[in-house]
Amino acid sequence: MPFSLLRLRALKNINRVRQIINVFLKYGFGHVIDQLRLHRFIPLRKRLKAFGRWPEVKGPTIPERLRMAFAELGPSFIKLAQLLSARPDLITVPFADEFKKLQDEVPPFSVEAAKRIVEEDIRFPIGKVFADFKDRPIAAASIAQVHHGTLLDGSDVIVKVQRPNIREQIETDISILTTIVQLMDRYIPESRFFNPTGIVEEFSRTVRKELDFFEEAKNCSRFRKNFEGNPGIHIPKVYGEYTTGRVLIMERIDGVRIDDITAMDNMGLDRKELAGTGVDAYFKMILEDGFFHADPHPGNIFAMPDGRIGFMDFGIVGRVTDEMKETMANTFLALINKDFDRLIDQYIELGLIPEEVDLIAFRKDFKADLIDFLEPLYGMTLKEINFAEYMDTVTHLAIKHNMKIPSDLLLVNKAMLILENIGRELDPNFNFIAAAEPYASKLVREKYSPSKIYEKAKRNIEEVGDFVVLFPRQMKQIIRKVLKDDIHFKLTHLGLERFIKDMDKSSNRIAFAMIVSAMIISSAIMHATGVPPTIFGFSILGLSAFAFAFFLGIWLIISIIRSGRL
Repeated sequence: MPFSLLRLRALKNINRVRQIINVFLKYGFGHVIDQLRLHRFIPLRKRLKAFGRWPEVKGPTIPERLRMAFAELGPSFIKLAQLLSARPDLITVPFADEFKKLQDEVPPFSVEAAKRIVEEDIRFPIGKVFADFKDRPIAAASIAQVHHGTLLDGSDVIVKVQRPNIREQIETDISILTTIVQLMDRYIPESRFFNPTGIVEEFSRTVRKELDFFEEAKNCSRFRKNFEGNPGIHIPKVYGEYTTGRVLIMERIDGVRIDDITAMDNMGLDRKELAGTGVDAYFKMILEDGFFHADPHPGNIFAMPDGRIGFMDFGIVGRVTDEMKETMANTFLALINKDFDRLIDQYIELGLIPEEVDLIAFRKDFKADLIDFLEPLYGMTLKEINFAEYMDTVTHLAIKHNMKIPSDLLLVNKAMLILENIGRELDPNFNFIAAAEPYASKLVREKYSPSKIYEKAKRNIEEVGDFVVLFPRQMKQIIRKVLKDDIHFKLTHLGLERFIKDMDKSSNRIAFAMIVSAMIISSAIMHATGVPPTIFGFSILGLSAFAFAFFLGIWLIISIIRSGRL
């Protein structure tokens, strides 16, 4: 038995493994279970009923069925689907669009459990910290729920409390998912194109950070510092003395959701000004600070009575490196100047192009697609350009050409799309691209500033110096290995895994057929020699052997017919 299967058996919660497998069977993924060699975890009764072929589920598409399976499997799989919904470059657009439908709202847990967790973590009775703690939660998600409260000093706060035992459940699911992707790598080699191992690693990093409320508190404090002195933005205060890994207490924002148009109009707020302030804040986060709120849905952005915008929920953040900022500036210049070759160079520098791709053919095909897409835009005014459609088309182009898009860049794209929709909802005449222009121009100016040129020249000189020092040493090592006959070559056989799998299946069928033949011959010999005990002159052992061989032979024939390789 492979090590990964042994590991699955060794898991504490083997019932969870069986539950996951049964849910995937329910939604018509039995063939995948068979491919992963996980059928041994299926009850014998179900296996006999299926008789080598699992029934197909009619109606919903494969992406729909996978979304329903993830929803039924709970928090870990819902979070995984939400992560995948932002990666159409890995899982294709139909799956990403379907996963976007998954909502993170689940029934709340009891207020008694919430109070117990708060008291255990802050080490004080509720009454020693809160003058009031509302029993009814204002929001409940898969990882935590939120209550309103009032501290003894009169401060209105929100209390975010983690679900009981959610860490253990998610850690169990991460361990199971890690083993499953190992099996996928072993038995379904074509899945490597989607990099399932990388997906699970990214998911485990993201969800573990989201489980650590200390991390969210640090993110909030950093945003608060970045927007210090900004009159239009409000970042809530974190009460660090009461914050733990499972409990987060923050200042309550007095305001309404940014998509509640009626409430904002009743408060007399200028929606056009709100749109400009919110989008301006995001461009500052991305293009100046390099640290941005990566979950800007309307429930996390509030319009306050004094006209400020307040942000909440800092569990998911994105980072933009200086190199990525510079690439954005170069991309902006290339788009303005219609310099498509330079635009492609930027994609290559970012490492978006797979190494095995023929760059000459890629340049030709991608440039043709870019021209077809971008040329019509140059005849439009900025107001006429739909930024959401623009970003969606660029993502489709990247997927079409198998480009590997960094996760942080996809988070930027996702945030920009959400923000443009909010901006247009607040102000139908809102011009998203015009709002970006001052920041893009600033990036371009900084790119050609003397300090930037000096830094780049200094870095290039250092790299050349490192090369001059290291190259002779590396050449010596290579020559020494050649003289010792110690040079090794690594060869990769493309498609060999499939060939080995088919050969293995064929040899198993041949061995199976030989066993059936041997049993039939043995049965004939027992009949001919009258091996006791007998009934009506027939050997009972011979009849039993023949009946068993007949059953196995029929089973073999059915499996061959169903495989489509008769």
